[in-house]
Amino acid sequence: MQKLCKEKLSRDSLETAQNRVIDASLTLVRENARLKKELVHSLGGAIATSTLLGVPLGHNSSFLEGPAFAPPFIRDAIWCGSANSTTEEGKDLSDLRVLVDVGDIPVQEMRDCGIEDERLMKVVGDSVKLVMEQDPLRPLVLGGDHSISYPIVRAISEKLGGPVDVLHFDAHPDLYEAFEGNYYSHASSFARIMEGGYARRLLQVGIRSINKEGREQAKKFGVEQFEMRHFSKDRPFLENLHLGEGVKGVYISIDVDCLDPGYAQGVSHYESGGLSFRDVMNMLMNLKGDIVGGDVVEYNPQRDTADFMTSMVAAKFVRELAARMSK
Repeated sequence: MQKLCKEKLSRDSLETAQNRVIDASLTLVRENARLKKELVHSLGGAIATSTLLGVPLGHNSSFLEGPAFAPPFIRDAIWCGSANSTTEEGKDLSDLRVLVDVGDIPVQEMRDCGIEDERLMKVVGDSVKLVMEQDPLRPLVLGGDHSISYPIVRAISEKLGGPVDVLHFDAHPDLYEAFEGNYYSHASSFARIMEGGYARRLLQVGIRSINKEGREQAKKFGVEQFEMRHFSKDRPFLENLHLGEGVKGVYISIDVDCLDPGYAQGVSHYESGGLSFRDVMNMLMNLKGDIVGGDVVEYNPQRDTADFMTSMVAAKFVRELAARMSK
């Protein structure tokens, strides 16, 4: 389809058609967010309502593209009948003041029209801003590969008028300048965030696959890295974090491969020696700070077990992060 568009249509005709598709995509997010805001207000309102936004993008992965299929699997797991709708701290996700959903950005449909990454990333960011315009909605994004964190954090920082603190759970630092020549690679997303000044502090937890460039980039950008080989020593500090003071809030990014593969087999990159699910929950639940947005990324249903166990793990991350964000 991309090849035909470029061969059979003039540049002006193609760009006009692409703009129509982008406008339609943004309109869908805008009107869905507006409706959900009105529903939240009709129920008495909230200070902050977690808002699911799916970004089914996987083509910036360096190994497998299966994360593009993740959002519907995560949604199914969130509402699976094997569990109830109450989170560990007692919030009921069936209450629209706690959690709403504005659907998915039609990533593949835009790519079929030949829309390339620079414009596609802008659509992701613009969609996040549309959610944020509907107070009290706050974006909680379902990935997708980790490349989506860059346009999300950029959009939140631009919308709020300043940088945020970022707490990033991952096996990998994702700080390459441009992994395999791809400026938008999922392995380069936090280099883009830091060079743009969208984060004041970046704390990376769970790191256990890092090379010389990853360490040099961390030093260059002042990244605080907490490698798994030192986790027992770092645990007391990480379980008592106080972030966001003096900036516009806290952003949480959870790459499912932060977990040891024994806890999450449905990921593209297996890296032994990772965090347990409860390790992450202890850090998240004890965190002090105003969480203004978050993402759960890199779940790959094509690598999951036959009963999609890792979708339940990703959904649990979403459920508990939604509970922390909403108020």
